[in-house]
This record gives sequence, structure tokens and C-alpha cells, in this order.
Amino acid sequence: MTSGTRYGKRKVAVAGVALSDCGRVDEATPYALHAQAARRALADSGLDRSVIDGFASAGLGTLAPVEVAEYLGLHPTWVDSTSVGGSTWEVLAAHAADAIAAGHANAVLLVYGSTARADLKAGRRTANLSFGARGPLQFEVPYGHTLVAKYAMAARRHMYQYGTTLEQLAQIAVQARANAAANPDAMYRDPITVDEVLSGPVIADPFTKLHCCIRSDGGCAVLLVAEDYVEDLAKPPVWVLGSGTAVSHTTMSEWDDFTVSPAAVSGRLAFERAGVRPSEIDLAELYDAFTYMTLVTLEDLGFCAKGEGGAFVEKGRLLRDGELPVNTDGGGLAACHPGMRGLFLLVEAVRQLRGEAGPDRQVRQRDGALPQLAVASGTGGWFCSSGTVVLGRG
Repeated sequence: MTSGTRYGKRKVAVAGVALSDCGRVDEATPYALHAQAARRALADSGLDRSVIDGFASAGLGTLAPVEVAEYLGLHPTWVDSTSVGGSTWEVLAAHAADAIAAGHANAVLLVYGSTARADLKAGRRTANLSFGARGPLQFEVPYGHTLVAKYAMAARRHMYQYGTTLEQLAQIAVQARANAAANPDAMYRDPITVDEVLSGPVIADPFTKLHCCIRSDGGCAVLLVAEDYVEDLAKPPVWVLGSGTAVSHTTMSEWDDFTVSPAAVSGRLAFERAGVRPSEIDLAELYDAFTYMTLVTLEDLGFCAKGEGGAFVEKGRLLRDGELPVNTDGGGLAACHPGMRGLFLLVEAVRQLRGEAGPDRQVRQRDGALPQLAVASGTGGWFCSSGTVVLGRG
């Protein structure tokens, strides 16, 4: 692990990561959050902006990522705006790493920013997210089948098929909040109990409010570079060891099994390409728009057998000092969730591998050493897509 694992023709490193202001940000525009995160990530890398020749962004602008690149004053020769929901950023990171490894780019900036919470408060948008009513979706929209209802229906199937309980799902929210308690950037840090999760208002059966992600503002950025730049970095590199992507379905009727997410494919590919096993992973940053998403992703990545996710998440296994620390910043359930949160997973994984999380929330191995391997796995739509990236310390 000292020199990284070769990813394609050239090794690919994470050079810089950063968050913009997050949580409650009422005065900034999404463009401003993009710029703030980009500047901070570049400063974190120690590189000059002139090295950036690749750019990836999604979710903002009519001609994404052209508009955002223009706002940032960049003129990239490699661009990508693949948008597949919450897994967008793991998919874009995989594409960027492939491009760098192949020599099509040398330094790719991934950046995201959203004022979803502020826009809702100001009446610039509604609470419901509509994906339209054309194409395959026309067969579900007339019945009012919302995004949260689709996740809730999948969770009910898992409960029916494997005996997973509401208390077990609630444990995921409780442990996410516990991890957030030590994160000064987290939006919600007060502890919660299983009873508080279960007694909250129902959003979509079986989900109560605390089973669902929060709504926040915020942005972040990640700079990926070729191995050639490693000697010039301000901090030790974190290597991209392997990645995998997969898509599953759009309409629920085309989903073969409600208890299996596309992470079962993307995770297998990422681990195989990285040459590591799930049992070797020291921490996992998983997309958690809902508690069930965390549970089924743990199963599909191979951290426990199918159907055993409920038992696995009990007894504090997901805490910072647990058997498998998960969402060490508090995740989308407690820290922040401004929309397509996948890029935040990569930022937190890199900070943990670097040992930058701080004394109260830094993950360590049993011997006190820093973690060596991390996985970031994003989920898009209603388990429609998945991207998984394995990262290792330099």
C-alpha cells in the first residue's frame, strides 16, 4: 500500500478535497458554493489551478458542466456531466480515473454545490422532487408513487423476506447521529434513541422522519491527478485503487429483487479491480438517503450476507470505533444532504485515510494505526444506479 496500486496505465491519486460552507447557507448561490469548494480543494492539494485540464460536474446549469467551468474560469479539454442521481460522483470519479490512467487528462476537478434547503425556505422550489412523467415513469406517476415511497416499499420487502425489524433500521439513524456528534460541520449533532426514531411522524410507511435524510445546503470538491504530480502535493496522496459502476432499473416493475441493489455489481467490480476483499476495508462511506439504503448496501458490498444486514447494524458496529465505521461524518442522515451527496462520501473517506478527521472522530485500527483502505459507494434514484470506489493510503 505504500506506493499505491496501478490503476490502468498510470496511477491515480486524490490530490485535494474540501467542503464549502454547509448546513444552513442562506446567502450564497449554488455557483458560489461550487467556487468556494473548488478553491479550497485546490489549496488543499498545493497545486496551481493551471494543472487542471479535466472537469466534471452535474446538477447545475443548462449546459452542465460548461456553465460551471465558465464560472470557475476553467477551460478543460476533458469534461463529463454524467448524472445518475446520488451515485453521480462515484461514477464521475471512476470516469475521471479512467481518463487520467489512459492519459486523456492529467488533473480532473469534480465539484458540486446546492442550496436545496435555502431554495425551499425561500419558496424557490417545492419539497417534492419530480423526475417527470414521460417515458417509463408514466406508468407509475399517476398513482402518486413518490421517491420515498419506492424506498419504503423496498424496505418492507426486506422486512418481510428476512425478518428485518424497524428497530434495526432505527439503529442506523441512531449511530449516524452518534458519529455526527463529533463532527463540527454536521447539521444535527444531538443524540437520538431508537424510541425517538420509531415515534416520529410517518413519512412513508415504514419510514418515520428520522429514517430519512436531512435537507441542507452545501458543496464539496475533489481533485484527482496523475501520479506525475504526487511529488508536488501538499499532503500524502490517497490512491484510487479500483472502481465499479452499475445501473438497475427505472420502473419498479423492472427491478428483479427489491432486496438487492446495483451496489452488488459495482462493489464486486470495484473490489476485484482494487485487488482487495470487503473484510480488508477499514471504513465505509455509504449513501444514506434512507436507513434501508445503508443496510442493503452493506449486504451488497459483502460486509455481511444477504438478509443479515439487520443483525449486522446492531451493537454499535457502524460507530467510529465500531467493527466497521460507516458514515463517520454523520452521513446524509445527520451531517448534510444538499442533493446528490455522493461527492461528500469521497471527501470524508480521504480525510479519514489522511488522518485529518480530528481526535474525537478519527478512525483507527485496533493497533492505533490510521486506516489503510476505505470504500465510498453511492446510490442513485430509487436504487437505479450505483458507483463504488476503493481508496488506499499513500
